Amino acid sequence: MTVIGYARVSTTDQDLSIQEVALKAAGCDVIRAEKRSGTTTQGREELRTVLDFLREGDVLVVTRIDRLARSIGDLQDIVRAVRARGAVLKATEQ
Repeated sequence: MTVIGYARVSTTDQDLSIQEVALKAAGCDVIRAEKRSGTTTQGREELRTVLDFLREGDVLVVTRIDRLARSIGDLQDIVRAVRARGAVLKATEQ
């Protein structure tokens, strides 16, 4: 089982460090991060890498769900992709 963290901010001006610290504290073995808008999954290469890497029993961790997706449709697609690989999704903040 691998615990994989995913961090995202919307603009290059924003800082990823708060999310990265929280993901390390949550026990993430690997953290992938990117500075891209969350309005779509298009062009989010780090997210695609994470989803392609997930294996059965792995855990994908984000600090908040809005770091993963900004629309319900995209979130549903991501959750389906995670589940299809036999992995689970967790957020450090509820």
